[in-house]
Amino acid sequence: MIYLLEDDDSIRKLVVYALKSQDFEAEGFDRPSAFWPAVNAAVPSLILLDLMLPEEDGLSVLKKLRAGGDTANIPVIILTAKGTEYERVEGLDAGADDYIVKPFGIMELLARVRAVMRRSERVSSGRDYRIGDLYISADRHEVKKAGEPISLTFKEFALLELLAANEGKALTRGYLMDKIWDLGSEPENRTLDVHIRSLRSKLGDAGDCIETVRGVGYRLKDRII
Repeated sequence: MIYLLEDDDSIRKLVVYALKSQDFEAEGFDRPSAFWPAVNAAVPSLILLDLMLPEEDGLSVLKKLRAGGDTANIPVIILTAKGTEYERVEGLDAGADDYIVKPFGIMELLARVRAVMRRSERVSSGRDYRIGDLYISADRHEVKKAGEPISLTFKEFALLELLAANEGKALTRGYLMDKIWDLGSEPENRTLDVHIRSLRSKLGDAGDCIETVRGVGYRLKDRII
């Protein structure tokens, strides 16, 4: 089931119709007060989320989803008229899996939906990693430094886990952008750099394990046990 939270009636009806025409189960909601009871009753497989909503803005909705036990890993695609790079980075950093700016084409939307759902079906490695005093649990979606938990956003954790799973390998910017955001190589997009800076800051001195490979991308340079 795909849920759409969108207060514009025409967009909501069109998107729900398009999804159903492609054999997706879909339901639309015009405001958060109608959306939350549905999520609590049945967790959807994907959420399409507008940012400018009555009652509660979309970023607030997204952050609540990522903080919830049953909803933390639901794929979310933002649909919004806010299209600046800052707003795009802000949405992705809050945990969105994709970001589509209005007006958008229905065929593009459907392609993005399929891409995000394919990525969400990929199984985590399930491995635990130790880098110095840093501990990463893929299964528990948990990071600790010297036994103390570190709070990461959904995308920050995914980026750190991907680097840990490829310890010692220099991963290109395009590869990281594709795996984490399905954006491929976008030189003008600073999303990756913003997340790397945030990760290093939150990890403290352990953040030194994330090494910049000039002209290539990044790698996790320390030993994993």
